[in-house]
Amino acid sequence: MVWAPEGPAARGAAAEENPREHTGDGHGTALEVLRTLRSGPRGLVEAEAEERLARHGENTFPGRRPASWPRRFARSLRDPFTAVLLCLGLVSAVMSAWGTACVIAVLVMVSCVLRSTGEHRADRSAAALRDMIATTATVRRRPTADAPALTRELPVDQLVPGDVVLLAPGDLVPADLRLLRATGLTVHEAALTGESTPVVKHGLDVPRSDDHGPGRIHSCFQGSSVVSGTGTGVVVATGAATMLSGTLPDRDREAYGWGRGPSRAASPFDRSVNGIAWTLVRFMLLTAPLVLIAGALLRGRGLETLPFAVAVAVGLTPEMLPVVVTTALARGAALLARGGEVIVRRLPALHDLGAVDVLCVDKTGTLTQDVPVVTCAVDGEGQDDPAVLHWAAVNALWTLQLAELPTPDALDEAILDADEERGGGVLGADSVEGVAALPCGPGRPLATAVVRGPAAYEPDRLGTPGNVRALTGGPAPAKVHTLVVKGAPEDVLRRCTRVGHTGLSLGEAERERLAGRAAALAADGLRVLAVAVAERPARGRPYTPADERDLAFLGFVGLRDALAPTAAEALTALADRGVTVKVLTGDHPGTAARICRELGLEPGEVVTADRIEGLGPLELARLATRTTVFARCAPEHKARIVRALREGGGHTVGFLGDGVNDLSALHAADVGICPRDGVDVAREASDVVLASKDLTSLDRAILAGRRSTGNIAAYLRITLSSNLGNVIAMLVAGLLLPFLPMLPAQVLVQNLCFDAAQLALAFDRPGAYALRHPTVLRPRALFRFMTGFGLLNAVADLTTFGVLALAVRSFDDERGQAAFHAGWFTENLLTQALVMLLLRSGRRLAEGGAPAPIRLAAAALAVLGLLLPLSPLGPVLGMTALPPLYYGLMAGVLALYGVALGVARRRGV
Repeated sequence: MVWAPEGPAARGAAAEENPREHTGDGHGTALEVLRTLRSGPRGLVEAEAEERLARHGENTFPGRRPASWPRRFARSLRDPFTAVLLCLGLVSAVMSAWGTACVIAVLVMVSCVLRSTGEHRADRSAAALRDMIATTATVRRRPTADAPALTRELPVDQLVPGDVVLLAPGDLVPADLRLLRATGLTVHEAALTGESTPVVKHGLDVPRSDDHGPGRIHSCFQGSSVVSGTGTGVVVATGAATMLSGTLPDRDREAYGWGRGPSRAASPFDRSVNGIAWTLVRFMLLTAPLVLIAGALLRGRGLETLPFAVAVAVGLTPEMLPVVVTTALARGAALLARGGEVIVRRLPALHDLGAVDVLCVDKTGTLTQDVPVVTCAVDGEGQDDPAVLHWAAVNALWTLQLAELPTPDALDEAILDADEERGGGVLGADSVEGVAALPCGPGRPLATAVVRGPAAYEPDRLGTPGNVRALTGGPAPAKVHTLVVKGAPEDVLRRCTRVGHTGLSLGEAERERLAGRAAALAADGLRVLAVAVAERPARGRPYTPADERDLAFLGFVGLRDALAPTAAEALTALADRGVTVKVLTGDHPGTAARICRELGLEPGEVVTADRIEGLGPLELARLATRTTVFARCAPEHKARIVRALREGGGHTVGFLGDGVNDLSALHAADVGICPRDGVDVAREASDVVLASKDLTSLDRAILAGRRSTGNIAAYLRITLSSNLGNVIAMLVAGLLLPFLPMLPAQVLVQNLCFDAAQLALAFDRPGAYALRHPTVLRPRALFRFMTGFGLLNAVADLTTFGVLALAVRSFDDERGQAAFHAGWFTENLLTQALVMLLLRSGRRLAEGGAPAPIRLAAAALAVLGLLLPLSPLGPVLGMTALPPLYYGLMAGVLALYGVALGVARRRGV
């Protein structure tokens, strides 16, 4: 083939503007494709490659547009609680309550900084993962037009259309290629198609008319990997023009900057926070007017009550919630990232991980290792027969050695490993000697090894129960070759005329019976190979497939994927934690069911994808809820199942996927999870990135999510119940007392003390019971808790009023009012410290002592409550020293309050 490059003048303007028009799609003959690309078998000239790189851009996946830190900061202001705080700060500023406004501004600033910084750090970690996976490609280029071609390693992002790329086993395909040459080339395209079986590729000069889309045999696509063989191809598309980029679902295109798409549904975290926020907003909108109306009607007060009313509304709000939420989630994410096991790319996703009660996974690579192992070797009657495994190993050994395959076949290696474990001795010095091999190939599901040697005649030396003479039904000639055939059962049986262990003729009825036995093994989840032998007189001319006839059938070898070492342990741990695992796979139903049973996961009735085709959302939700294994699933089926579980079943769903075919399901799930070695587009679309597909690391991430959510829930329980109790007490006191029960400045200082101490709750260690079940912030449960314990707190406050009445006696003068303010201030801080210790684990008794941060925070809060009124700041804040009688009575109130808390908690108030 003579190739002459066209000059730059031959380029059309349209081709320069549109890379797809310039590069074509790889169809046509190899010469036509090369001419279209203005390239040749010797590759591009360096200068031309640099020009094309400037025109087409780097060969990088156009991932999710990274948000800048300022943009993340601005986006965090849209948090519901942050919005509530900003409104309260604005009202405080309008009322000239600058202290309250400044404190709220600081809280908002700290929360937004923590959240935006945590997510920015997670994005940087994810970028580091991409760098770890970055590879080079073997490229053929020329320094000048007249220079010989040089082969060198080039960074993948430097590839341009027209580059000639060399492929070898283990290589990742760096761009979309039109193959020019292929030798035994097979490519794994699961990332694009979901099919786990490698695809055979050919450098066809004229592609078939029906050969298009992922899987076409004359092309290799970015995102796939070479399993075996070698090849040479010319780059036809890079970057956003590749098939990998083109398969991105429309719903994901907006996130990747390629147009608009529907927004993702609200996550469990968003729904929970929004529900709590809007309920509190209603409380605040009701509380402030009540204070004003009560003051005006009962005490004749006017707008002078407004600052107090605003302070009451602020007192009801958990001001530190954004800070506590961000700190708890960021701390959990940092602990996971520290070991390099898990990277949380979106902080709220850690809460959603803790709430996951259904986890959907594929079988391959998650429950299994993608490595086959021999399960059985049986004769035609289904009985174990070592001879079957032995002759299969003979075939495997000499096929591997004589066929000069680029990489060993995984099935052959599994058979050899099994024979070695059995002690068959195929690899021994006295074993057979290989003569020739006819390997498997496209359209040929058979492999034949031709051997000679003493082992063919002396089976006792190998421990096999029969010899070739018996198998073939006649005396062995002085010099014979033995053909050992292994392959697809239907193809092997079609070539058999005898049954080896009996020497009987193999008729159609017997052939159908044996085919049925092979089908039964396949239905049980095994990959089945048939084994047969035949003797031929020794000869010097080559063997051909025509010699694969008149075979004696020996039996079947059944193989399955090896189980992942930690899969069974992880499934048990997830089940103990209330997470239901569902398997969504494209494999045979029997294969999926067998793997699940071996791992201790009862598959039940396996549902195939064709059964869900006509189901509506509700019917599919009911079916998905009671089904454990879905087989023969295409990408759209996985997405439908996940969406049905989430929307119709009311579950919080996580999906673990690593390929382009998993994008829709990753998007449909509450939490999208991808291993580090997943394709770029899947990793960018996920919320959580795992170092591997090991489910035990995912179990640890779920635990971290539950711990973080438990700490957030503890803060909400303590804060909301205390705040509600204080608000009720303020309203009652405002109706009964002729003066304000607490000055706005005192409310502000009290809230500051509360907030600073409660930040320690982000470092709590929830008890083991809190980790046994999925955790989610449920507004109704929180408000039930808030109401019960809030009323109990209000009773303690009102009891304190009685203690103050006994201890102080008169509130008519400023000193008496200052003593009232000091007494209630002290009681509030002391009860808050007690609540932090007793209610941090919810309604059950604490498992073990409180962590040091919480003990220190509670102690500091109690000390402040006792000493602040006595300090020089006391008079400034309108407080004075209290009589000793108050402290004695207050100790009794606190003791009774602690007992009441314990009783209420045990009774589940």
